[in-house]
Amino acid sequence: MAEQKLTLKEMCARFEVTPRALRHYEYIELLFPEKQGRSRFYGAREVARLKLILRGRRFGFPLETVRQWLETYDADPQNRLQTELWVKAAGEQISELESRKAELEETIADLRALRQISIDALAK
Repeated sequence: MAEQKLTLKEMCARFEVTPRALRHYEYIELLFPEKQGRSRFYGAREVARLKLILRGRRFGFPLETVRQWLETYDADPQNRLQTELWVKAAGEQISELESRKAELEETIADLRALRQISIDALAK
């Protein structure tokens, strides 16, 4: 039985991405849809790749890091190298996000304090 392929429009709807985003991922060689004339068709491999791309973006990883994961998967279907890279990158990203979270919490506290000073000044 032939693999069911998704059109560009179906991929956009399924993953809530724009056609421009999919074309960009194709342009930078993260996705390789099958082309028939001007139409693009995405099989299971491209669906899996897009899931990884979107997950990486959600976690704040640069597309170059995502590219490395995709390339290691292609080179190592057992996923060991990809998993090792993921664990290392995830640890680094967690540290970065925790640092940014601490900075945001400090900024929010400062903003709240300044807001309260302003409220108090208005009440006088």
